Amino acid sequence: MRRICAVMIALALSVATPGIAMADSTRQQAINAVIARALSQRGVPFAYGGGNTAGPSLGTVSVEPPVGAADASLGTAPLANNVGVPGLATVPVAAPVAEPPRVSRVGFDASGLVLYAFAGVGIKMPRSSGEQYKVGRKILPSQALPGDLLFYGPEGSQSVAMFVGNGQMIEATDPAVTVSPVRTNGMTPYLTRIIEY
Repeated sequence: MRRICAVMIALALSVATPGIAMADSTRQQAINAVIARALSQRGVPFAYGGGNTAGPSLGTVSVEPPVGAADASLGTAPLANNVGVPGLATVPVAAPVAEPPRVSRVGFDASGLVLYAFAGVGIKMPRSSGEQYKVGRKILPSQALPGDLLFYGPEGSQSVAMFVGNGQMIEATDPAVTVSPVRTNGMTPYLTRIIEY
C-alpha cells in the first residue's frame, strides 16, 4: 500500500511540476510524445497569441500592406545641416510607419506550440516564452537533447523553439509551424530541459 501511494505521489509531482525526473522508460515515452505532438502541427498557420492545451486557437497576424503603399509614405523634410543651401534644402525621408493592420487567424505562436506539446503528457507550461524560460533546468547548448527548449531574446522573451535532434528544431513562426535547422542568432546562452533524462 505504501509503495502504491509513493508511486502515485511521484507521478502526480512529475506531471504537475516541470523539470521533475521520471523513470527511464516513462521519461523517454514522455519526451517522444511531446516531440510527436509538436511535429503533428507542422503546417498549422502562425497566429500571435494562438495555441492552447487543446491545439490551435484564435490569434492574430499582421497583414502585408498593398504593393506600392510604402512609396506613399515618403515625404520631404529639411536637412538640418543644409538649411538655406540652394538645392540641398529637402530630401525624401520615410514618414512615421504605423503598425501594420492585424487580422484574426486560428493557429499557434511559439509559446502556444510549446504549451500544447507538453500538455499532451500532462505538464502545464506557462503561456509566454519569457515565463517558459524560467521553468525547468538550464543547460548548455552543447548538452542539448531532443525535447529541450531553445529561447531567443533577453530572458527568452522573444521566442521559443523545441530541439528535435540532428541539429533541427520545431517552431511556430510566420507563416507556419516548421522544422528547420537550429538558429543560433539571438539565442539565449542556455536551453531549458523540462523532462529530465
